[in-house]
Amino acid sequence: MTHVTGFLLGFIVAMFGAATASSAQLHTGDQLGNGLFISVWTPQPQCADIPPLIAVDIDPDRYRFTVHYYQQEGLSSPLDIHQWQERTGHDLVFNAGLFRENYAYLGLLYGNGRSMGTRRHAIWLGLFVAEPMDDRTRRARVLDLTFDTFDERQPPYREVAQSLMLLDRTGKVRVRQTGKRAHQTLIAELGNGHLLLLKTTEVVSLYALGECLRDTFPSLRQVMAMDGGSSSDVAISSSIRQATSKMAGFHTWIPLLEASTNTHIGLPAVIGVSPRREQSEGHILDK
Repeated sequence: MTHVTGFLLGFIVAMFGAATASSAQLHTGDQLGNGLFISVWTPQPQCADIPPLIAVDIDPDRYRFTVHYYQQEGLSSPLDIHQWQERTGHDLVFNAGLFRENYAYLGLLYGNGRSMGTRRHAIWLGLFVAEPMDDRTRRARVLDLTFDTFDERQPPYREVAQSLMLLDRTGKVRVRQTGKRAHQTLIAELGNGHLLLLKTTEVVSLYALGECLRDTFPSLRQVMAMDGGSSSDVAISSSIRQATSKMAGFHTWIPLLEASTNTHIGLPAVIGVSPRREQSEGHILDK
């Protein structure tokens, strides 16, 4: 059983870089498992229009990713985020990419190496990939189809979800500045190979968020945006959340995460995060 609270002094320098640590207010966070950290990041004063974000650092060598699509699960209609978490038992679940009103997913979607019957989107060029066929490659990545290749006939990863590219490796923000504000869920690749899941706590401009990340997160390689608005949702298992809340320290992320979404709509596709079998002894809870 492993739990660390108030660990962020050393962790923040590694995750965000010294430049970020000196320019943003970083709140105490929690280690939810061996390779799963959660905290709150307040990016002021550089990004005055950006509200606090929930930040989850995930080590892909210790945690695996699984894509779920409601039709492949034999469901007649999509589940909301908490129903997905209860059904799958994952420690963490977050919304995947965009979809139509009839719940058809917009872009490539693979689960366990099989296509979910979707097609590549020509404009949205961000690609979340995990669980490689070749064990010698990194276990989870954010690819940019502007620069990276992906063979649909022989997919190199078992778990795949396509969505918007927000910030690329050149530092370019890849969405338009429309002025529209909404909740957002982002997934980013860090220089150390970890994945960083970001969830806004208030509505925000996606373009402004991309600029903020570019200017204050020196360790980010590239970032993609999953579906925003009412679809932007993250759930942590109730057992982990309850166990954390009973332990000493200030768990500022708990009320912010619970209040970050007013309603939980049905989501046709989600991505789950669970400890790998070889790392299960380092999990916060005995299973």
